[in-house]
Amino acid sequence: MSLSRYSLLWKLAALLVMFCLLIISLSGAWVDQIRLKTAFLSVEAKQVLSIYALEAERAAWAGTVDSFLKRMRMREQGLIMVVDNQLQPLSTPPFPEDLYDRLTSMRQLHMPMSRRSPIPPLIDVPFPNEQGHLAIQLPERFLPWEYQDLIVVAVRYLPPVILALLFGIGLYQVLIAPLANLSQQANALKAGQLGLSLDPNMARRQDELGELGRALQHMADRLQSSILQQRRLLRDLSHELRTPLGRLQVACEMPLSLEEWRTRVEREIGLMSSLVNSTLELAWLDTEQPNFSLEPVNVPALWDVLCEDARFESGWSLERFPCELPAHCSVRANLNGLARALENILRNAIRHSPAQGKVMLGGQRMVDGHWLLWIEDQGSGVPEEDLGKIFQPFTRLCADRPGGDGFGLGLAIAKRMITQQGGRLWAENTSSGLRLNLVLQSV
Repeated sequence: MSLSRYSLLWKLAALLVMFCLLIISLSGAWVDQIRLKTAFLSVEAKQVLSIYALEAERAAWAGTVDSFLKRMRMREQGLIMVVDNQLQPLSTPPFPEDLYDRLTSMRQLHMPMSRRSPIPPLIDVPFPNEQGHLAIQLPERFLPWEYQDLIVVAVRYLPPVILALLFGIGLYQVLIAPLANLSQQANALKAGQLGLSLDPNMARRQDELGELGRALQHMADRLQSSILQQRRLLRDLSHELRTPLGRLQVACEMPLSLEEWRTRVEREIGLMSSLVNSTLELAWLDTEQPNFSLEPVNVPALWDVLCEDARFESGWSLERFPCELPAHCSVRANLNGLARALENILRNAIRHSPAQGKVMLGGQRMVDGHWLLWIEDQGSGVPEEDLGKIFQPFTRLCADRPGGDGFGLGLAIAKRMITQQGGRLWAENTSSGLRLNLVLQSV
């Protein structure tokens, strides 16, 4: 598998990394926030402890600290002491020395509390006049929210579940939904529905799914084009075969001699054989799209061979096939394929040339290193709106140009031959006739 820049692997990996980092960061941050927010004393607890400190201050001024402590121990459980600012007891008898460590680590009212310690913390509640302190073990009822651990567990596990659900939805949108779309398109191809178009979002994707979607679309378009082309070829072929078959039927009804009948049959069979062979060749080029092997081909030498054959078929002299290419003009092409294309173009030019007309081969080397070749006749040309139609199978413009006795397959085959070799073929009118231009890679 190619790990390209836009690979689906990197998208999924990035999504997973972002998902994990999001869970880790959010879960830790939320747990810390909950522990912090639920660790402080409530307003009610602070008010009650402040009232206790006020009562302790009054007892200290009145010298009745011992009575105060006795009453407090009846109201609250745990350690309760009244000390001055030097943490010396204001009650009698003095408290043990080991309590000094706890006095030095007392929690203030504004500090967060914790339920993790088995012993509630010792709280320092200063007197209103700041001349002493009430040290009281935090009553059990004032400890931070007892459901804190439950909330922590919920925050620790519930958000990851929600995020996992969102991740699943995102994964579905990124992977499963496009796969469902591709599956729908593949099933449509299976059912013969070739007109189904690829979703635009899928066509824009730059990953494996996008490549798969475009490949399916290309296959569907090619299948549709091939089927339409084959249907058209069969329709046109059946139409074209009716003419020679009709002439044979007429010949059967006429009192012809054996020699005349043989001549007629041989002519019609030759026409039908040529028609069928050309049609099969065109269908092969459209459906198989052969990969021609390319080699250096000397164009002037090939032109001489083709013109020699054309001279015997048409009765033209070699002077009517001028070549204005330099002798070293060579292109990278398939010899048989290029010969077949040029032969079809040459025959088409001869067929539509006037009496004493010429068919000229010319060309020039382009800036990008390719050769631009052209074959130009001296006919009447083709209407501008029909220049593209002459490369379509069974297209004949008999009313526009003389000599329309062909099947309309020669130029269609020539164009496909040139295209399969990486070249281009198009037509244009000139002041003297019709010019067919070819662009082929130079050697």
